[in-house]
Amino acid sequence: MLGTLCTLITALTCVSGVVVVTQKPPVVTVRKGEMVTLDCNTGDDGKIAFWYKHVQGGVPRLVLYYHHSYSSVKYGSGFSSPKFTCNHQSQRDYQFLINNVEESDSAVYYCHTWDGTQTPAVTLFPPSTEDLKSSKTTLVCLTSNLSERSKGFVDVSWTSNGQSVTDVSTSPAEQQPDKTFKISSYLTINTEEWDKDVLFACKVSFGSTFSEKEIRKSSCSV
Repeated sequence: MLGTLCTLITALTCVSGVVVVTQKPPVVTVRKGEMVTLDCNTGDDGKIAFWYKHVQGGVPRLVLYYHHSYSSVKYGSGFSSPKFTCNHQSQRDYQFLINNVEESDSAVYYCHTWDGTQTPAVTLFPPSTEDLKSSKTTLVCLTSNLSERSKGFVDVSWTSNGQSVTDVSTSPAEQQPDKTFKISSYLTINTEEWDKDVLFACKVSFGSTFSEKEIRKSSCSV
């Protein structure tokens, strides 16, 4: 009898500023008990590679993070070795591995990068290839590296072609293993808006400063 099929999806590749984070393959389907390898090129030698797991209807959860200079992989709450691990082939090429795959491992996996500074980091994730098969899809805006003091002063807003949108859900601040906090915000859109190359933007304000990231279909590729 054939084993249960498990589907793991990576985010699309998008340009953000001058750094391009590339993930592959876009979709992996394996049988229960097999091993999966997902690749991430961070686009810069100094970046730390973070891997998040996102199950539809939930919030992205930090699985692990790793830098080629680390002596070992660092894990998010509820994740550990040998089930999950990470290695590197160069100072910007990382491999995320899931051993003994189970049906519960089916999800979208995002590779996020950060250069280790203490300022909040904002990353805007595109829809997954699987999500785009539905009439509705979701963009995720992740604000990470927030301090205990700053997490209560963060405001997240979205625009579509420069116009404010309200179909947004933002999670409470979630503490990470390194004692910093992250906030996830979700914008639900009609898939046809993505296909029409509408420009979406996530603006994260903290105090008198802000960071804004933009995304559209033409800036992404499979």
